[in-house]
Amino acid sequence: MPWPQFNHIQLLRYAGLFQYASVGTPFLRYQTVVEDLAQKQLPGSYVHLWLACYVVFGVVYWYLTHDLGDRRRTPLRRALQIALLVVLNGMAVAIGWFSQSGISALLLAVVAVVLPWLLPLRIGIAWMVLQNFSLVPVFASIREPAFSLSDAFLQSSLYSGFIVLAFVTALVTKQQVEAREEQRRLNSELRATRTLLAESSRLAERMRISRELHDLVGHHLTALSLNLEVASHLVQGQAQEHVRQAQSVAKLLLSDVREVVSQLREGDSIDLTQALRNLTEGVPGLAIHLELPPRFSVDDPKRAQVLLRCAQEIITNTVRHAGARNLWLTFERSADRQMAIHAHDDGQGASELRHGNGLTGMRERLAQFGGRVDIVTGKGQGFALDALLPLEGTS
Repeated sequence: MPWPQFNHIQLLRYAGLFQYASVGTPFLRYQTVVEDLAQKQLPGSYVHLWLACYVVFGVVYWYLTHDLGDRRRTPLRRALQIALLVVLNGMAVAIGWFSQSGISALLLAVVAVVLPWLLPLRIGIAWMVLQNFSLVPVFASIREPAFSLSDAFLQSSLYSGFIVLAFVTALVTKQQVEAREEQRRLNSELRATRTLLAESSRLAERMRISRELHDLVGHHLTALSLNLEVASHLVQGQAQEHVRQAQSVAKLLLSDVREVVSQLREGDSIDLTQALRNLTEGVPGLAIHLELPPRFSVDDPKRAQVLLRCAQEIITNTVRHAGARNLWLTFERSADRQMAIHAHDDGQGASELRHGNGLTGMRERLAQFGGRVDIVTGKGQGFALDALLPLEGTS
């Protein structure tokens, strides 16, 4: 039976849950825990508070990590996650206080697993350092054996290695996930570009063959036809009849060559259908609803590249900034021979639009061919984009 496949984030989450479960093993001998606290002359309620904090920690950790790595985080969602991080830290310290032990350090290592996913690197490091030294009052409160303040500080420093190890492991996992996503994006763009290059090569080859037929074969057939016309006036009788027949065959062959050249030139447009499908397939966390004309082809290779790059930029911006689950991307031809791109998502939107390098590059590419792009957004309304690109010809 094959093992189930887990991604990096799931493995990290379940490792934290395993650590959490291990910390709860003292409750398997509940009566012994009660007696131990009684010998230390601590209130009997401590064991109940310890258990309550342990349960709260587990529930909060489970909820906080259920969508770990999800980029669709609104400001309210971020604020809630920070509040839950504070709760996790508080519960971990409280567990150490009520249990009169150092097991809270093991739970803080679990918290350190979450920090790189929810906080910027520098803030995460600062948070890790502060939470580690929040153990000082916990160790100072332990009665047996009693710790002085310096001993408590030293004891908390001893546990910092475990916490740093957990933090770095989570950070490396996060970087691996981001690297794999970047690799997927680059591979998708490479496949789309390869398709576009194949279409351009096919178009160039058809143009070369049509020119060769027209310039070489067509020229020689025309010359042959003219010479046969002259020969028909210089001969008599049966020879003249054969010359007339050869002249008819030459004219028929020349007509066939011209028809073939016309057919080759009629199919000299770049089909963008497969290139766009390669670009939109397999984007994690985003469902792309792509609508294309029945046969989406463009005559000009440069305009085809502009359309492909615009689609690429729309998808990239949606994944990185929109916080959306769905993206609707439509390409259609207008009556005045323009290609229109309509895109909108169900993300969080923005009260103020900031033009980064990607949107600026899109505007510049479209402007080179007399096109334009308009973007409409609002808080909680997602992003809507409309772009127009004049075409020399479509088929």
